[in-house]
Amino acid sequence: MAGKACLEPSRAPPQGCYVPLQFRRFQEVTLTHLQAIASNYNLSYNIDARFQSLAQESQALALAVNQSQATVQGDLGHLKTWIRKTQRRSRKVDSRLLALGVALRERSQQLTQERKEQAAQREALSSLALDMRALQDTLARLTHVVQSQGARLDALKEWLPVACPGTTPPARPVLLRQSSPKLPEGRQVLRTSPEPLDLPRDFAGHLQGTREPPGPGSQWARHPERLGEVCNVGPALIFPNASTENVVFLRPGFLAGLRALSVCSWVRTASGHLGTLLSYATAENDNKLVLHGRNSLVPGSIHFVIGDPAFRELPLQPLLDGQWHHVCVIWTSLLGRYWLHVDRRLVATGSRFREGYEIPPGGSLVLGQEQDSLGGGFDGSEAFVGSIAGLAIWDRALVPGEVSHLATGKELPPGAILTLANAALVGGFVQRVNCTCLELCP
Repeated sequence: MAGKACLEPSRAPPQGCYVPLQFRRFQEVTLTHLQAIASNYNLSYNIDARFQSLAQESQALALAVNQSQATVQGDLGHLKTWIRKTQRRSRKVDSRLLALGVALRERSQQLTQERKEQAAQREALSSLALDMRALQDTLARLTHVVQSQGARLDALKEWLPVACPGTTPPARPVLLRQSSPKLPEGRQVLRTSPEPLDLPRDFAGHLQGTREPPGPGSQWARHPERLGEVCNVGPALIFPNASTENVVFLRPGFLAGLRALSVCSWVRTASGHLGTLLSYATAENDNKLVLHGRNSLVPGSIHFVIGDPAFRELPLQPLLDGQWHHVCVIWTSLLGRYWLHVDRRLVATGSRFREGYEIPPGGSLVLGQEQDSLGGGFDGSEAFVGSIAGLAIWDRALVPGEVSHLATGKELPPGAILTLANAALVGGFVQRVNCTCLELCP
């Protein structure tokens, strides 16, 4: 009964009920605190697990971001390189288009001048034809006078024996005339007195002790007789394919500036275009001296570049037959004259090409590839495929006799500054062979 009285809330608890009641309340408070502690413990345990999971996810995300950043940076680097190369090629194309426009304008002016000269020549010929007609009329009158004088002389001959018996009549004079070809309607061509022969010009000899090769109208501009067996041409280089690794460096390159140049070599091509025979680049310009042909050019044509963007297009169609041919490209800054010899025959010449220019020293000289940068930047579409033998470079303009000796396998003209003996680095699949004669080269 006492316990129940302690539990009734409507009645005041007796004196003996205070201790159990306080203990029970203490138990309730203690239980509440323990439950709170248990819930806080469970909550903190879950937070640690979540923090660890978040840390792992953060590390994985950071790793993925780093990898993505490295990939993007690599792609950006490739893109920047491609953009720079494209910009260089674009500038090169723009420069060549500009040079081509200048050359076309010069050619147009030259054609206009030639038309004016032809018109003047036609007027001179018309005037000469009128003078010839007047002269023919004069000759006809003189002929009539001579005939009348002959008739009078015949009459005097008949009269002289009658007037002076025993006198022998003089013989009738004979008019000596040179035979001349006849024109239509009985007209004859008047022969002019022979003109004096022009002496060979030697004004280019003042430049580095050289003589100027003659033009196409000289005795050297004739078709050569068939070339026989050619030997003693030195080593040969074989470029088997259009790989950008197939390259040959000539060292030490040009040690001094060049105001005249002769590049001669035996060449045999194995592709439908000529490719790049020679490329000389400096830090300032990657096309200081180039002999190259792309597969986009006219087959058999090659660009002769000196100090890009100036160039001349040279015809080398005979080289596409897959046989050995001897090629000499000659240039002098005096009047900007240049000559192209193929198998001893002068096939192209011109002037005002880089007149007064000097090719600077200290660059990179390469065979078989065209440089878009100093010593690199090769393009397979510009690579040479074939064989090169007996290549030599002079710092002067060779004369036709020296070119003829080279093309027939005779002695090398003195003063060569570079030959294939200077091939310091042969890369890729290029083969260097020694052939006793060209016909024996692979």
